Amino acid sequence: MIERQIEIATKDGASSTFIVHPDRNGPFPVIIFLMDAPAIREELRDMARRFASSGYFVMLPNLYYRSGVMEIGPLSQDPNDPSRKRMFDLMNTLEIPMVLSDVDGMLAFAQSDPAANAGSVGTVGYCMSGRFAVCAAGHHPESVKATASIYGVRLVTEGDDSPHLVAKRSPAEFYFACAERDHWAPQEMVDQLMKDLKGANGEVEQYPDTDHGFAFPKRPAYNKLAAEQHWERVLSLFNRRLR
Repeated sequence: MIERQIEIATKDGASSTFIVHPDRNGPFPVIIFLMDAPAIREELRDMARRFASSGYFVMLPNLYYRSGVMEIGPLSQDPNDPSRKRMFDLMNTLEIPMVLSDVDGMLAFAQSDPAANAGSVGTVGYCMSGRFAVCAAGHHPESVKATASIYGVRLVTEGDDSPHLVAKRSPAEFYFACAERDHWAPQEMVDQLMKDLKGANGEVEQYPDTDHGFAFPKRPAYNKLAAEQHWERVLSLFNRRLR
């Protein structure tokens, strides 16, 4: 495996991006892996490595670069702890157009790298980035073939760029994984996704007996059975659409 941390130019500056891919038999389809609210950390880099081990050129960009933040460190479980307030403040600096401009930068870089096949792209986002991953498919329909949102938030809004509407219009295949108990993504949102996307090109799946964050090994909510199921679902999606 080959991995590196590099600065990738964007419209608003440069995002420090972790890249990992196999060391032979490229070029590889590209996966843009968009971080969750607690920011870049070794847990996410390990997940990027797992995607790469299945034969992908994986890009994990720091989305908080505009705030001058790379890693925010361990978070207290106390909802009133200052570390959690800082995380939410950072999360709330991001909007869909900003992240889509970052995706532009990632794809421009991938087009210049001989190890990457930038014509075959998948996007995946967890928590705050589920909506960004889906909207990237609408933004780059020519190259993004598959998109996955894992316990994503704000997936149904009143805006024309609501992720559930983007998924319905996009030629990409989508996958929404939702937790059974998730106050960030309530049941009403999941029900609306299932209703509005019935018959569209993809799947909305609710994982029984899970909580928000179930796929992250370092989280109290980690559920190994559900986490492995999500890996199977997402890797199967990418295998179908990106190969």
